[in-house]
Amino acid sequence: MTTLSSAQIGRARRKTAVAAGIGNFMEWFDFAVYGFFASTMGTVFFPGSDPTVGLLASLAVFGVAFFFRPVGGFVLGSLGDRRGRRFALSFSVLMMGATTTLIGVLPSYAQVGVLAPALLVVLRCAQGFSAGGEWTGSAAFLLETTPRHRRGVFGSIISGTAALATLAGSGVALLLESVLTDEQMTTWGWRLPFLLAAPLGLIGLYVRLKLDETPVFQELKALNKVAERPLRNAGKRDLKPILLTLAIAAVQGLGFYYLATYVVNYLTQTVELARPAALGLSGLGLAIYACLCPVAGAISDRYGRRRVNLAGSVGYVVLGLPAFVLMGQGGFVPVLLGLLLLIVPQSLVSVTTVVMLVELFPAATRSAGSATGFNIALAFIAGPGPFIASAIASATGSSVLPASYLVLVALLATVFLARHLPETAGRDISAEAGEQQAQAAPKAV
Repeated sequence: MTTLSSAQIGRARRKTAVAAGIGNFMEWFDFAVYGFFASTMGTVFFPGSDPTVGLLASLAVFGVAFFFRPVGGFVLGSLGDRRGRRFALSFSVLMMGATTTLIGVLPSYAQVGVLAPALLVVLRCAQGFSAGGEWTGSAAFLLETTPRHRRGVFGSIISGTAALATLAGSGVALLLESVLTDEQMTTWGWRLPFLLAAPLGLIGLYVRLKLDETPVFQELKALNKVAERPLRNAGKRDLKPILLTLAIAAVQGLGFYYLATYVVNYLTQTVELARPAALGLSGLGLAIYACLCPVAGAISDRYGRRRVNLAGSVGYVVLGLPAFVLMGQGGFVPVLLGLLLLIVPQSLVSVTTVVMLVELFPAATRSAGSATGFNIALAFIAGPGPFIASAIASATGSSVLPASYLVLVALLATVFLARHLPETAGRDISAEAGEQQAQAAPKAV
């Protein structure tokens, strides 16, 4: 058996981290760009006299994709446990690139009537299916090659690149809306970021196919412990980790989609800021968030996942309403301060969620189990968040009450997690440790 030097191991880990980050960036740019063009998409596919109705319809389609995430999680998570982490992730990024490109060539409502929004819904559902295996698959792929005392720092790559991908989407939106007229945007300008998915998807596929399978999955194969029915096994043995994942993912996912998608539409529709200003402030917030993710990861490596995750959840409960009070005032300084009140707790919950998706589950059912809890939370709690927040703002006319949904979800999750969430930092996530972990119920500390 060949023994690698520490330098070779370090290079392999850096290569895996870079490739996982690039692939994750490509995937989430494709998925997030829809949110930044929600207002334009509402005009193109849901024409009407009231722009608020069009926006709500467009955001509803955004939320529909999340209902297919559990299906994608079941299928791609099982593939990750049966065929390997790399296989599932390669399939995911290829499917996301293809469906996003097809959205860019869809006919408008003016051209084909109701067929246009119907096709948009179908393709958004396909995007949701693809995204169902991305976040949890990337976490397993990356962290199964990472030393246990640095999983938080490495896990921050997943959170950070998702934020940078969303930032890139907002940058593209800002650029297009700065150089194109409203008529150009609604006729052809909105298509450009979706068409970028074709080359981006090919790049993401290439970098993933260049990598070897993770050491943990190779160990599973060598020990003949690859699960034939990982989803069924996870349902039987991993119910508590699945429920814990659902709770942490509810807060993490909802917070991210408030920050990455809803805030832009909130600032334009409710606060009535100019679109370029809203995109610029949102982009600045995402950049700060991306920079804070490695810091949050390092903190969790030192102080543990449980305390850091709970601190973020409590942060949302305490700071959610004040954040929207500040943003509702408009102006650069109040909006930025309000965003910071969302960014800090989000960085804490996001990075720890990434790591616990791996540490909570045994190796043989890791992809299927984590994808199940994570995607159920995103489908039924986080995904509809931008739509629910917009509906609250529209119904009440309040610039503060849209925060109530986020605060309520964080409060309920905090109560559950404070009682049941174990400390997972430093756990052995190898294939050999998996059987022992599956037999032992986690205990809160």
